[in-house]
Amino acid sequence: MKGFCSILSKSISTVFFIGYIPFAPGTFGSLAAMLFVWILKPDIVWQVIILIFAFIAGVKSAHITEQELGGKDNKCIVIDEFVGYLVSIFLLPLSPGYIISAFFLFRFFDILKPPPIRNIEKWLCGGMGIMLDDVAAGIFANILLQVWRLI
Repeated sequence: MKGFCSILSKSISTVFFIGYIPFAPGTFGSLAAMLFVWILKPDIVWQVIILIFAFIAGVKSAHITEQELGGKDNKCIVIDEFVGYLVSIFLLPLSPGYIISAFFLFRFFDILKPPPIRNIEKWLCGGMGIMLDDVAAGIFANILLQVWRLI
C-alpha cells in the first residue's frame, strides 16, 4: 500500500511526471495548466471544484514527495505551479489573451517572488508552504489582470 501511495503522490505532485523534465520544470508545470484551461475552458463552477481538489491533493502529495525526495521544495514538484496558474486565471475570461497573459504574469511573480511571496515558504513548511507561495504568485497575477480588465 505504501508503494501505491508513493507513486500516486509523485504522479500528482509532479503533474504526471512533467516535473522530471530536466530544464524549467516549473514552467512546464504552468504550461500544462495553461493548456488544460485552453482546451477545457472550465466554467466557474468547474474552476472552483478543480482548484479546491488540486490544492488539497497538491498539499498532501507535495508534502509526501518532499519527505521522500528530501530537501525543501524539490524542483520536480510542480503541482504548485499548476495550481498557481489556475489561481492566476480564476474569474477571468478564458480568451487567448487572458490565458497567455496569466501564464507570463504568473511565471514572472513565481520566479521573482516579491515580498510577501518570498516569505510564505519560510513561514510554512511542507506541502502547505510549497503550495501557498505559488497561490500567492497566482493572486498577484490575477489582481493585475482584473485591474487590466476593469480599465
